[in-house]
Amino acid sequence: MSRVVRGIAVVFFVAMVYLIAAEGLAPWIALPQLDNVGFTLVFVVFALAHCWAVAGGRRTLVYFLAAAVISYALEEVGVHTGLVYGPYHYSDALGVKLDVVPVLIPLAWFMMIYPSWSVARAILRGVDVDSIGGVVVQALIAALVMSAWDAVMDPSMSAAGVWVWQQGGPYFGVPLRNYVGWIVTTFIVYCVAGVLWRRPRVEERGLFAALPVILYAVYALAYLTPKHLPALQVVALFAMGTPALIALARVALPAGYSTRSA
Repeated sequence: MSRVVRGIAVVFFVAMVYLIAAEGLAPWIALPQLDNVGFTLVFVVFALAHCWAVAGGRRTLVYFLAAAVISYALEEVGVHTGLVYGPYHYSDALGVKLDVVPVLIPLAWFMMIYPSWSVARAILRGVDVDSIGGVVVQALIAALVMSAWDAVMDPSMSAAGVWVWQQGGPYFGVPLRNYVGWIVTTFIVYCVAGVLWRRPRVEERGLFAALPVILYAVYALAYLTPKHLPALQVVALFAMGTPALIALARVALPAGYSTRSA
Protein backbone atom coordinates (compact mmCIF):
# COMPACT_ATOMS: atom_id res chain seq x y z
CA MET A 1 0.00 0.00 0.00
CA SER A 2 2.78 2.41 0.92
CA ARG A 3 4.54 1.86 -2.41
CA VAL A 4 1.29 2.40 -4.30
CA VAL A 5 0.61 5.68 -2.47
CA ARG A 6 4.17 6.87 -3.06
CA GLY A 7 3.84 5.98 -6.72
CA ILE A 8 0.60 7.97 -6.99
CA ALA A 9 2.29 10.94 -5.34
CA VAL A 10 5.22 10.80 -7.78
CA VAL A 11 2.95 10.52 -10.83
CA PHE A 12 0.83 13.48 -9.75
CA PHE A 13 3.97 15.44 -8.83
CA VAL A 14 5.20 15.04 -12.40
CA ALA A 15 1.75 16.06 -13.65
CA MET A 16 1.84 19.17 -11.47
CA VAL A 17 5.30 20.18 -12.67
CA TYR A 18 4.02 19.91 -16.23
CA LEU A 19 0.84 21.90 -15.51
CA ILE A 20 2.71 24.68 -13.69
CA ALA A 21 5.32 24.81 -16.46
CA ALA A 22 2.62 24.86 -19.15
CA GLU A 23 0.96 27.80 -17.44
CA GLY A 24 4.26 29.65 -17.01
CA LEU A 25 5.37 29.02 -20.60
CA ALA A 26 2.02 30.07 -22.08
CA PRO A 27 3.41 33.43 -23.39
CA TRP A 28 5.82 31.49 -25.63
CA ILE A 29 4.47 27.94 -26.07
CA ALA A 30 0.85 26.81 -26.22
CA LEU A 31 0.83 23.53 -24.28
CA PRO A 32 -2.32 21.63 -23.27
CA GLN A 33 -3.60 22.78 -19.89
CA LEU A 34 -6.44 22.04 -17.50
CA ASP A 35 -8.99 24.53 -16.25
CA ASN A 36 -8.99 25.72 -12.63
CA VAL A 37 -11.10 22.75 -11.51
CA GLY A 38 -8.90 20.11 -13.13
CA PHE A 39 -5.70 21.81 -12.00
CA THR A 40 -6.90 21.94 -8.40
CA LEU A 41 -8.02 18.31 -8.36
CA VAL A 42 -4.64 17.09 -9.66
CA PHE A 43 -2.83 19.16 -7.03
CA VAL A 44 -5.12 17.89 -4.25
CA VAL A 45 -4.50 14.26 -5.21
CA PHE A 46 -0.76 14.88 -5.05
CA ALA A 47 -1.02 16.58 -1.64
CA LEU A 48 -3.21 13.82 -0.19
CA ALA A 49 -1.03 11.00 -1.57
CA HIS A 50 2.21 12.61 -0.43
CA CYS A 51 0.87 13.39 3.02
CA TRP A 52 -0.45 9.82 3.29
CA ALA A 53 2.94 8.36 2.30
CA VAL A 54 4.79 10.56 4.79
CA ALA A 55 2.43 10.62 7.75
CA GLY A 56 -0.08 7.80 7.28
CA GLY A 57 -3.73 7.67 6.35
CA ARG A 58 -5.25 8.62 9.70
CA ARG A 59 -3.19 11.77 10.13
CA THR A 60 -3.76 12.74 6.51
CA LEU A 61 -7.53 12.36 6.87
CA VAL A 62 -7.63 14.39 10.07
CA TYR A 63 -5.38 17.08 8.57
CA PHE A 64 -7.46 17.29 5.40
CA LEU A 65 -10.75 17.47 7.28
CA ALA A 66 -9.42 20.14 9.65
CA ALA A 67 -8.19 22.25 6.72
CA ALA A 68 -11.38 21.79 4.71
CA VAL A 69 -13.82 22.43 7.55
CA ILE A 70 -12.01 25.46 8.99
CA SER A 71 -11.40 27.08 5.60
CA TYR A 72 -14.97 26.45 4.41
CA ALA A 73 -16.47 27.81 7.62
CA LEU A 74 -14.42 31.00 7.45
CA GLU A 75 -15.15 31.40 3.73
CA GLU A 76 -18.87 31.13 4.45
CA VAL A 77 -18.58 33.78 7.14
CA GLY A 78 -16.39 35.86 4.86
CA VAL A 79 -18.74 35.86 1.87
CA HIS A 80 -21.84 36.49 3.98
CA THR A 81 -20.37 39.24 6.19
CA GLY A 82 -17.16 40.53 4.59
CA LEU A 83 -15.56 40.45 8.03
CA VAL A 84 -12.81 37.87 7.43
CA TYR A 85 -11.28 38.77 4.06
CA GLY A 86 -13.22 41.86 3.01
CA PRO A 87 -16.42 42.12 0.93
CA TYR A 88 -16.31 39.60 -1.94
CA HIS A 89 -18.26 36.89 -3.70
CA TYR A 90 -17.48 33.98 -5.99
CA SER A 91 -18.45 33.80 -9.65
CA ASP A 92 -19.54 30.53 -11.26
CA ALA A 93 -16.03 29.86 -12.63
CA LEU A 94 -15.21 27.22 -9.99
CA GLY A 95 -18.34 25.15 -10.45
CA VAL A 96 -21.04 24.05 -8.05
CA LYS A 97 -21.40 25.88 -4.74
CA LEU A 98 -22.36 24.77 -1.27
CA ASP A 99 -24.41 27.78 -0.24
CA VAL A 100 -22.19 30.70 -1.43
CA VAL A 101 -18.80 28.98 -1.53
CA PRO A 102 -17.70 26.67 -4.38
CA VAL A 103 -17.17 23.09 -3.28
CA LEU A 104 -13.71 23.32 -4.86
CA ILE A 105 -12.54 26.04 -2.45
CA PRO A 106 -11.85 23.86 0.63
CA LEU A 107 -9.90 21.54 -1.68
CA ALA A 108 -7.95 24.50 -3.03
CA TRP A 109 -7.09 25.58 0.51
CA PHE A 110 -5.61 22.16 1.26
CA MET A 111 -3.83 22.23 -2.11
CA MET A 112 -1.90 25.29 -0.89
CA ILE A 113 -1.84 24.50 2.83
CA TYR A 114 0.14 21.27 2.49
CA PRO A 115 3.13 22.45 0.40
CA SER A 116 3.35 25.68 2.42
CA TRP A 117 3.40 23.57 5.59
CA SER A 118 6.17 21.44 4.06
CA VAL A 119 8.22 24.57 3.32
CA ALA A 120 7.87 25.73 6.93
CA ARG A 121 8.80 22.31 8.31
CA ALA A 122 11.88 22.23 6.08
CA ILE A 123 12.93 25.68 7.25
CA LEU A 124 12.57 24.57 10.87
CA ARG A 125 14.27 21.21 10.39
CA GLY A 126 16.28 20.44 13.51
CA VAL A 127 14.17 22.79 15.66
CA ASP A 128 12.00 21.30 18.40
CA VAL A 129 8.45 21.91 17.16
CA ASP A 130 6.79 19.57 19.67
CA SER A 131 6.42 22.21 22.36
CA ILE A 132 3.50 24.62 22.35
CA GLY A 133 5.89 27.42 21.42
CA GLY A 134 7.28 25.33 18.58
CA VAL A 135 3.78 24.58 17.27
CA VAL A 136 2.90 28.29 17.31
CA VAL A 137 6.12 29.38 15.57
CA GLN A 138 5.78 26.68 12.93
CA ALA A 139 2.14 27.64 12.35
CA LEU A 140 3.03 31.32 11.98
CA ILE A 141 5.85 30.66 9.50
CA ALA A 142 3.66 28.32 7.46
CA ALA A 143 0.82 30.89 7.47
CA LEU A 144 3.19 33.59 6.18
CA VAL A 145 4.60 31.25 3.52
CA MET A 146 1.11 30.46 2.26
CA SER A 147 -0.09 34.07 2.44
CA ALA A 148 2.93 35.07 0.35
CA TRP A 149 1.64 32.65 -2.28
CA ASP A 150 -1.77 34.32 -2.19
CA ALA A 151 -0.15 37.75 -2.52
CA VAL A 152 0.85 36.67 -6.04
CA MET A 153 -2.15 34.49 -6.89
CA ASP A 154 -5.08 36.58 -5.69
CA PRO A 155 -4.66 39.62 -8.00
CA SER A 156 -4.59 37.48 -11.15
CA MET A 157 -7.46 35.22 -10.07
CA SER A 158 -9.68 38.16 -9.15
CA ALA A 159 -8.73 39.93 -12.40
CA ALA A 160 -9.86 36.79 -14.24
CA GLY A 161 -13.24 37.03 -12.50
CA VAL A 162 -12.94 33.86 -10.43
CA TRP A 163 -13.97 35.93 -7.42
CA VAL A 164 -14.96 39.58 -7.16
CA TRP A 165 -13.83 42.14 -4.58
CA GLN A 166 -16.93 44.26 -4.28
CA GLN A 167 -15.17 47.36 -3.00
CA GLY A 168 -11.76 46.73 -4.51
CA GLY A 169 -8.60 47.40 -2.51
CA PRO A 170 -5.19 49.09 -2.58
CA TYR A 171 -3.17 45.98 -3.50
CA PHE A 172 -3.93 45.36 -7.19
CA GLY A 173 -7.62 45.71 -6.38
CA VAL A 174 -7.40 43.38 -3.36
CA PRO A 175 -8.18 44.67 0.16
CA LEU A 176 -5.38 44.34 2.67
CA ARG A 177 -7.81 42.69 5.07
CA ASN A 178 -7.74 39.67 2.77
CA TYR A 179 -4.17 38.87 3.75
CA VAL A 180 -4.90 39.27 7.43
CA GLY A 181 -7.73 36.80 6.90
CA TRP A 182 -5.42 34.36 5.12
CA ILE A 183 -2.89 34.50 7.92
CA VAL A 184 -5.59 33.94 10.56
CA THR A 185 -7.23 31.09 8.63
CA THR A 186 -4.04 29.21 7.92
CA PHE A 187 -2.61 29.89 11.38
CA ILE A 188 -5.62 28.17 12.93
CA VAL A 189 -5.31 25.19 10.58
CA TYR A 190 -1.58 24.88 11.17
CA CYS A 191 -1.98 25.06 14.94
CA VAL A 192 -4.50 22.22 14.79
CA ALA A 193 -2.19 20.22 12.51
CA GLY A 194 0.83 20.99 14.68
CA VAL A 195 -0.90 19.62 17.77
CA LEU A 196 -2.09 16.52 15.90
CA TRP A 197 1.38 15.89 14.45
CA ARG A 198 3.41 16.31 17.63
CA ARG A 199 4.33 12.79 18.78
CA PRO A 200 5.29 10.38 17.44
CA ARG A 201 7.24 12.85 15.35
CA VAL A 202 6.96 12.51 11.57
CA GLU A 203 10.42 12.56 10.01
CA GLU A 204 10.62 13.60 6.36
CA ARG A 205 13.86 12.70 4.61
CA GLY A 206 15.18 12.40 1.06
CA LEU A 207 14.00 13.55 -2.34
CA PHE A 208 10.48 12.18 -1.96
CA ALA A 209 9.91 14.20 1.20
CA ALA A 210 11.06 17.33 -0.62
CA LEU A 211 8.49 17.08 -3.45
CA PRO A 212 5.98 19.58 -1.95
CA VAL A 213 8.82 22.05 -1.35
CA ILE A 214 9.95 21.64 -4.95
CA LEU A 215 6.41 22.33 -6.17
CA TYR A 216 6.24 25.52 -4.12
CA ALA A 217 9.56 26.63 -5.64
CA VAL A 218 8.41 25.75 -9.17
CA TYR A 219 5.26 27.78 -8.58
CA ALA A 220 7.39 30.75 -7.51
CA LEU A 221 9.44 30.48 -10.72
CA ALA A 222 6.29 30.26 -12.85
CA TYR A 223 5.12 33.59 -11.46
CA LEU A 224 8.27 35.25 -12.85
CA THR A 225 7.07 34.89 -16.45
CA PRO A 226 5.68 37.81 -18.52
CA LYS A 227 2.17 36.42 -18.04
CA HIS A 228 2.14 38.28 -14.72
CA LEU A 229 2.60 41.97 -13.96
CA PRO A 230 6.23 43.01 -13.34
CA ALA A 231 5.34 44.16 -9.81
CA LEU A 232 3.88 40.73 -9.02
CA GLN A 233 6.99 39.10 -10.43
CA VAL A 234 9.01 41.03 -7.84
CA VAL A 235 6.60 39.94 -5.10
CA ALA A 236 6.92 36.32 -6.24
CA LEU A 237 10.72 36.50 -6.35
CA PHE A 238 11.13 37.75 -2.79
CA ALA A 239 7.97 36.70 -0.95
CA MET A 240 7.84 33.15 -2.34
CA GLY A 241 11.40 32.74 -3.59
CA THR A 242 13.09 33.45 -0.26
CA PRO A 243 11.33 30.77 1.84
CA ALA A 244 11.49 28.35 -1.11
CA LEU A 245 15.27 28.78 -1.42
CA ILE A 246 15.82 28.39 2.32
CA ALA A 247 13.63 25.29 2.43
CA LEU A 248 15.35 23.72 -0.58
CA ALA A 249 18.75 24.38 0.98
CA ARG A 250 17.61 22.74 4.21
CA VAL A 251 16.40 19.59 2.44
CA ALA A 252 19.18 19.35 -0.17
CA LEU A 253 22.35 20.31 1.68
CA PRO A 254 23.95 18.16 4.38
CA ALA A 255 23.76 19.33 7.97
CA GLY A 256 26.77 21.17 9.34
CA TYR A 257 29.03 19.66 11.94
CA SER A 258 30.19 21.40 15.07
CA THR A 259 33.90 21.44 15.75
CA ARG A 260 35.46 20.96 19.14
CA SER A 261 38.14 23.30 20.30
CA ALA A 262 41.46 21.69 21.12
